[in-house]
Amino acid sequence: MADTSGRWLYAIARELDTDALTGLRGVAGAPVHVVEDAGLVAVVSAVDLAEFGAEPLKRNLEDLDWLAATARAHDAVVTTVGGAAPAAVPLRLATVCLGDDRVRELLIRRRPDLESALALLTGRTEWGVKAYADPDALAAADAPAEPGGQGGQGSKGGAGTAYLLRRKAQLSAREKAERNASAHADRLHRELAALATAARRHPPQDPKLSGRKGWNVLNGAYLVDDAKADELAAAVERLGGEVEGVRLELTGPWPAYSFAGVEQGAEEAAR
Repeated sequence: MADTSGRWLYAIARELDTDALTGLRGVAGAPVHVVEDAGLVAVVSAVDLAEFGAEPLKRNLEDLDWLAATARAHDAVVTTVGGAAPAAVPLRLATVCLGDDRVRELLIRRRPDLESALALLTGRTEWGVKAYADPDALAAADAPAEPGGQGGQGSKGGAGTAYLLRRKAQLSAREKAERNASAHADRLHRELAALATAARRHPPQDPKLSGRKGWNVLNGAYLVDDAKADELAAAVERLGGEVEGVRLELTGPWPAYSFAGVEQGAEEAAR
């Protein structure tokens, strides 16, 4: 009887030390295995389509506990593959093919794109840099002195007018702080991108999800030559001290999800 289970895809490589995969389990606790064709190796595991087919996946991806556990299992395999190969193209979460044959079709059909991605990623690693701006600190730095001297007592029109003038000045300072923070983030990205082979700006993170205070004015990903990793770290440290009220955070190394560039073809293979 033909195998009708799905195949969850983790990563694709050209060369892979398969000994590193011995005993490794992925999503839903399933053991991983490799599928080879067209000179490429895909790391996959079998999944039950009753849980991981197209429609069930849509429902499960809305379950935050299910999503978190699945993401951890997926990332653990991707990280292992990345350490066992000169370069590996990570596949995004929930890339599912309908059996090994469809995985082989993907490798054959997308080989040029996969080869290009592997060439780009070889000897390079993705790093993340986030910039958080403290709105109060930035606004206070640009806020003008209160009108009318001490507390605005000398303002014409009394306390009500003084309050309105103070409020207007505060709003103006905050707007200026937003513009300055945005401009600073643009400059940070340009300088960091100059050290990278490729760079990408992701949408700002929601503070409720990140747990960080302030404006996330930069959420950048940078593909950096491994030989330049220390140079990137030094640049982040230097740039992080340039503007009071703006804090930089360097994260990584990460699997190069931001620069894999093969998701569309993988999604097509899952249909």
